[in-house]
Amino acid sequence: MEKQLLEAVGYGAVMWRVQEMTEADIDAVSALRVRGWQAAYAGIVPQPYLDGMTVEDDARERRAWFQRSPGGVLNLVAIDDHEGTVGWACLGPCRDDLPPGTGEVYALYIRPDLTGNGIGTLMINALHSHATDQRFNTVMLWVLQDNLRARRFYESLGYTTDGATQSDTYGDTVLSELRYQRNLL
Repeated sequence: MEKQLLEAVGYGAVMWRVQEMTEADIDAVSALRVRGWQAAYAGIVPQPYLDGMTVEDDARERRAWFQRSPGGVLNLVAIDDHEGTVGWACLGPCRDDLPPGTGEVYALYIRPDLTGNGIGTLMINALHSHATDQRFNTVMLWVLQDNLRARRFYESLGYTTDGATQSDTYGDTVLSELRYQRNLL
């Protein structure tokens, strides 16, 4: 897909547009992702882990991932003409053992001071549109069990838990994640 305007929404006098991410967006996405983690996961993920995150390390990882990204993976950014990159989302084929036709939201991050303004909904709707274009009839994602704000957000968009759990380790702390799914048909 060539870089193009996918969707736009206004909030007051502000207009955001969602477009396909390019390599030039990596530094801004990494800054957004690190700040997003540090804000959203404070009190959930151990603070030393969050404090150890750097934009430089994340950008290095993001560049490597972006260059080797398999086909069918879509990275989107939300852009504000005055504020720059305010959101990042990523969708691709499901990595779990689920039926064919299942896509996975790998990431959705919004600049922390702009959460609750509609950017997340704008981006997830753009992902859903792409998912149906890719013939995904279901989309799944993983959410930290204790990330109640994210869980409420996804539930408000029709996602439901399917009973699957997994654990991730952050430093010496093991945290549970819940799998959510949404039928797109």
